[in-house]
Amino acid sequence: MSSLTPIESTVVWRPSASYIEQSRLTQFMRRHQIGSYASLFRRSVEDLEWFWNAVNEDLGLEWIRPYTRVYDSSAGIPWTKWWIDGKYNYVHNCLDRHLPRLKDKIAIRYEDEEGTTRTLTYRQALVEVSRLANGLKRLGIRKGDRVGIFMPLIPECVIATLAVSRIGAIYIPIFSGFGAPAVAARLTDCDSVALITADSFPRRGRPVPMKETADEALRSVPSVRHVIVHRRQGAQIPWTEGRDHWWDETIKSQPADRPPEPTDAEDPFMIIYTSGTTGRPKGTVHVHGGFPIKGAMDMAYGFDFKESDTMFWLTDLGWMMGPWEIIGVMTLGGTMLLYDGAIDHPEPDRLWALLERHKITVAGISPTAIRAMMRYGEEPVRQHDLRALRLLGSTGEPWNPEPWLWYFHHVGGGRCPVLNYSGGTEISGGILGCTVLHAQKPCCFTGPVLGMDADVYDEQGRPVRGAVGELVVRKPWPGMTRGFWRDPERYLQTYWSRWPNIWVHGDWVSIDDEGFWFIQGRSDDTIKVAGKRVGPAEVESALVSHPAVSEAAAIGVPDELKGEKIVCFAVLKSEGRPSDDLRESLADMVVSHLGKSLRPARILFVRELPRTRNAKIMRRVIRAKYLNADPGDLSSLENPQAVDEIGRAQ
Repeated sequence: MSSLTPIESTVVWRPSASYIEQSRLTQFMRRHQIGSYASLFRRSVEDLEWFWNAVNEDLGLEWIRPYTRVYDSSAGIPWTKWWIDGKYNYVHNCLDRHLPRLKDKIAIRYEDEEGTTRTLTYRQALVEVSRLANGLKRLGIRKGDRVGIFMPLIPECVIATLAVSRIGAIYIPIFSGFGAPAVAARLTDCDSVALITADSFPRRGRPVPMKETADEALRSVPSVRHVIVHRRQGAQIPWTEGRDHWWDETIKSQPADRPPEPTDAEDPFMIIYTSGTTGRPKGTVHVHGGFPIKGAMDMAYGFDFKESDTMFWLTDLGWMMGPWEIIGVMTLGGTMLLYDGAIDHPEPDRLWALLERHKITVAGISPTAIRAMMRYGEEPVRQHDLRALRLLGSTGEPWNPEPWLWYFHHVGGGRCPVLNYSGGTEISGGILGCTVLHAQKPCCFTGPVLGMDADVYDEQGRPVRGAVGELVVRKPWPGMTRGFWRDPERYLQTYWSRWPNIWVHGDWVSIDDEGFWFIQGRSDDTIKVAGKRVGPAEVESALVSHPAVSEAAAIGVPDELKGEKIVCFAVLKSEGRPSDDLRESLADMVVSHLGKSLRPARILFVRELPRTRNAKIMRRVIRAKYLNADPGDLSSLENPQAVDEIGRAQ
């Protein structure tokens, strides 16, 4: 059974009349004479043709050639096609469509670690995108070619994604902090013909040599013929004549106009890689009529994002939230803030200063980042006027109540909802989310995102309530990946092999008796002790409720008597000191939350936990290291040194 704490069982926010009245959802329902959100949701999953038609019209999307049908599942639900016969280039809907009204509106705000700021209007962005698109065409890059983008999140990074897509090529977003082997693996897998990168970028005042990393990677990627380099810092870098091109030279004298390639709605625009438990990373294929429309819909109705809003999401291009933010904000005609730097440098209040300085109205910050900022206390937040905020977002990891409440009270002032959002790279956004029309409990989701026919299944494939089960989706949606690059069988095996025509996402979820949803962790992380299943998030929430603990990870390891036993790793706050007494106290804390049968067998102390660059704790890596097994693909790790620490933990 799911075991919510008393805090998680308490409603802490209810929408005011103004939130409800001014929301995009309320306007959408009135337009279609729908009396309640429950009725809208039912119709969104029961009548896909009507719903996605209505979304297309409501968002004012423009088509190069209109579609004749919304979708076709004749090849099987896993291979559903959308917007049949339609020609759609999403860049037109991000830029050209807005020019009559919004040409002088700021599309991109930017601040770097050194404190320099820049802005780009929609008109300026279109000019820069067109010039780079023309430069790429001059280099011989064509529709369908794969182009890696390995850049910090600067305005040129946004320009690069849109320019590649404008000419019908396919971009591969790569985390800016990746090492050479991870960069090479992605470029090699899809036979990239070009790479767009930067000379270097600063982190905590020190340069990160990006071009050197790119050069090392490219020694094993013979398919790359061109490397375009943006002068981010003006660093001295190695150079390969004939292959390497400066960004400014590439766009020099190029026309400021380039019509978008008339791509089909099913033409790929992006291959974004996710890490598998074993083997090589999975190249998730997304198309012009998929990810961009699903992402914009989620942002419009799930995050109530409007033209008047400025969004800041703490992300990187290599995490799907980077492309999601770029495409969603610009499709909806809003403004985004990009920040290229550490969030606590040079002072602990840097993140909060950013939100104040740029008058951010919608902020997205992961639970991991909030836990990290909590160590500095409340004073850095109090120094800044955050009254412009109206919505808080989060994704990446399950919450624990204490950091959720800290975010809610100290960042949002107790007046902004925390719009929890979870889905994935293969989804193009959310399966579960929140809205401004629903009350909130700490850590909750208010239910599935519109258009997502999600449920929770038990081991026999039956809907279950009052217990933890598998998160599934029963009907297709436009943003579903069109498979893994050159590996269709792996795609079918990963998501569609357990139950016929049911997407099994791999998340462990429970629904309480009031209809609030809670993610308990990845189902492949689930621990089963003497027949009792528990999600690692439940154990971790108990541990971090102790005042000495900053973060925690729980894993299940083999046990001859019970099948599995629980082993925990705890990161202590600065004032915490490892001791046997503290171990006992933490074990008692888990017992008080979950019962004696789930008392941890061991509690070990570490300075940090292995995590991905999109802030997810890598429990399967922790488990493998603890058991001296193969940890699988480690290319997405932000802090590989933490893996060795797991082996030394005591």
